[in-house]
Amino acid sequence: MALPSSVLFCCDHNAIRSPMAEGMMKKFYGRQVYVQSAGVRSDMDVDGFSIAVCAEIGVNLERHRTRSFHELQQWGDDLGAFDLVVALSPASQRQALELTRFFHLDVEYWPIMDPTGLGEGREARLAAYRLTRDQIRDHLLKRFGPPTEV
Repeated sequence: MALPSSVLFCCDHNAIRSPMAEGMMKKFYGRQVYVQSAGVRSDMDVDGFSIAVCAEIGVNLERHRTRSFHELQQWGDDLGAFDLVVALSPASQRQALELTRFFHLDVEYWPIMDPTGLGEGREARLAAYRLTRDQIRDHLLKRFGPPTEV
């Protein structure tokens, strides 16, 4: 399947799932695809556990700054310019469908587990975040094919 020229990943806060997806997409497919992420809200910083589990696979999320759909538009990214919006949570799917009513734009929903609050202790929490990371990776590979960059 051909890569789209631009993809927007979205979730609830742009702090866990969508930054993971954005970072992995950039690492796997390089500059072939313009990639951004957004949340329904941007009231949190990128999650430290997300940073840690993505670093394990060579994806750096430390510089990621959370943003909402509204902020994304304010900063110059027109939703209509994306070829594909991938929603990683039910709330972000509803928001994406609402915002894209007036655009011819594909919205896909990938049911990705929210690892927030799962597990007792650091190792159990990291394990939950790794499962989320791996779910996203598996969806990326299934949808877009093997990485073109590593």
